[in-house]
Amino acid sequence: MYHPDRSPVGLYVEDRHEMSRLVRSAGPGNFGLLPNGVFCITDARFVVQETLAFDTARPDCRFASQSGPLLVMAGVLHPRFLTGSESRYVRNGVGVSQEGQTAWFVQSDRAVSFHDFARFFRDGLGAPDALYFDGNISRLYAPELGRDDIGFPMGPMVGLLVPLK
Repeated sequence: MYHPDRSPVGLYVEDRHEMSRLVRSAGPGNFGLLPNGVFCITDARFVVQETLAFDTARPDCRFASQSGPLLVMAGVLHPRFLTGSESRYVRNGVGVSQEGQTAWFVQSDRAVSFHDFARFFRDGLGAPDALYFDGNISRLYAPELGRDDIGFPMGPMVGLLVPLK
């Protein structure tokens, strides 16, 4: 989530430096649909945590991004997600494994509802916690998958660097 000038909405931590502050209140759009949360990468694990719980715990994040809504929290889908919702978009998000050693970054390949997207994390991947990142601006660069999505400039991004062999 980001503002028109491409600056982050809510908490953004880069290399342990807090670049943007945590937003604790509800607000407009998906970001403000509480409960929302934070994706955090520590030295030892990945964490998806509800915003107020994160604020209390304040894990030592190397990198973090606040977004919303939470898709899954402790195995429970967000209470506002409806089974037959007509709101369908390409969506992307992140879920973490119970022990925090695996993070799944997922982008749907077609328009889906929040409910279906959240169920994929919980029921398909077994992620007890998952966070929505964004929708119709979703882009993916993964040449090995034949994906090189072109679009307008974006704000914060998540990347995976793999050492060359």
